[in-house]
Amino acid sequence: MSQLRLPYAKLSPETYQGFLMANKSLGNSALGQPLIEMVNLRVSQINGCAYCLEMHAAALRAGGMAEIKLDSLAGWRVSSHFSERERGALAWAESLTHISTTGAPDEVFEPLKSLFTDGEIADLTFAVALINAFNRLAIGMRQ
Repeated sequence: MSQLRLPYAKLSPETYQGFLMANKSLGNSALGQPLIEMVNLRVSQINGCAYCLEMHAAALRAGGMAEIKLDSLAGWRVSSHFSERERGALAWAESLTHISTTGAPDEVFEPLKSLFTDGEIADLTFAVALINAFNRLAIGMRQ
């Protein structure tokens, strides 16, 4: 891994603490930590953030997620290891991560309404936005 370009957490401590507080708040979400970690790992796969990949894969393993499920996460669309709720969350996470090409279409958003409460959809959207931000910090600053 490269050397850290700038110690961004130290240079912008209040902003970084805000990110950490948002992450902590999401940890209390009704979504549950396993689903949030799965979304974090999938978004980090898409973005190619090695630091975050290691962190979220380790958290999922520590939480008891089966290795076969972790191994098939990138292929969740064709894997039998994911629930409808997980599929909905992953589809939304991918759509938001690729927002410049997807535009977060209704056909991805609408199914969420039968799988999650409005509050959970809001939390899921914040979680996706936050992990994308963390990925960009880690990749951009070479963490």
